[in-house]
Amino acid sequence: MVRRRSLPSAGGLTVDGPRPRRSGRGRAASALVLLSIAVAAAAVLSAATGAVGVPPLSVIGALADHLGLGTLGVDVSARHDAVIWNIRLPRVLLGLLVGACLGCAGAILQGLSGNPLADPALVGVSGGAAAGAAAAIVAAPALLGQWTVPTAAFLGGLLATSVVYLAARRDGRTEIITLMLAGVAVGAVANALVGLAIFTANDQELRDITFWSLGSIGGATWTALAAVAPPGLVGLVLALRLARPLDLLALGEREAAHLGLPVERTHRQAVALVALLTAAAVAFTGIIWFIGLVAPHLVRLVGGPRHAMLLPASALVGAGTVVLADLAARTIAVPAEVPLGVVTALVGGPVFVLLLRRTRNAHGGWA
Repeated sequence: MVRRRSLPSAGGLTVDGPRPRRSGRGRAASALVLLSIAVAAAAVLSAATGAVGVPPLSVIGALADHLGLGTLGVDVSARHDAVIWNIRLPRVLLGLLVGACLGCAGAILQGLSGNPLADPALVGVSGGAAAGAAAAIVAAPALLGQWTVPTAAFLGGLLATSVVYLAARRDGRTEIITLMLAGVAVGAVANALVGLAIFTANDQELRDITFWSLGSIGGATWTALAAVAPPGLVGLVLALRLARPLDLLALGEREAAHLGLPVERTHRQAVALVALLTAAAVAFTGIIWFIGLVAPHLVRLVGGPRHAMLLPASALVGAGTVVLADLAARTIAVPAEVPLGVVTALVGGPVFVLLLRRTRNAHGGWA
């Protein structure tokens, strides 16, 4: 039954009319705002927690002070300011950016392939980054100083994805199934190259390769953040332009083409953005599992499949997840620090199984 309310008429009388319903865009905007607030709260909590406890208000005050706004009336000690600005904040911001890139990349790839099991690693970018990092650690660790491994990882991810894309091209078209299969093959070759690097590495190089492969943002600095931010933020902004094309691709490539979508150009753009976002994310942090796979699933269960909502929400969920996982990684085994990739895999694996079971129960089969 539709509720009706009295509306004023021109003659001062009242007429009954339907109560206006809130638009889908309004609900999506409200959900994104609430999600942004939750992510911001997680970031403040992470910046306030550690070996040196900092009041959450001091985190906000220190950040405002460095932005030229003063401390907003909050008493921030010099010690707390140094801890927040020099150690905690670069780590939290890098975690937010890395999680956003991985979550958004996963949503793009799942929309492109129509496969809810798709993950950025499936197009070879993670394996290529690992191979590049391992090669740099063993062959030329001092070539570019502290930039050697991140640069090699970034270029390795882009190179691997380029090989996968070219292998999937046929008669001027990109076959998505072939793209996925080529990604598996290139990933296997990349893993073999990592194994070869491990075989030839000395003890220190072996530890470096293992540590990088497990993933961590413990080495975050303002310099690292400044290097990751340009490709990461550009990729996130450009990804929003794929919302409507990905919605059309969900109808099928032929139907999307009939509706005026340049299908092949959309494929190229989507693959390029997945490569850019993932390579930027893992260059300084190493491999972080399950964010690109689980974040879009969580959003899809709550917010539906429309990519105008799915892409930014997946980025926000990925950002919040990485920040909270990093908080757990550095607090559950004090004074030691658990690798971030281990935490995301330990939590993400069971969560993904539960999501699959829920999807199966809701739809009577695997989605």
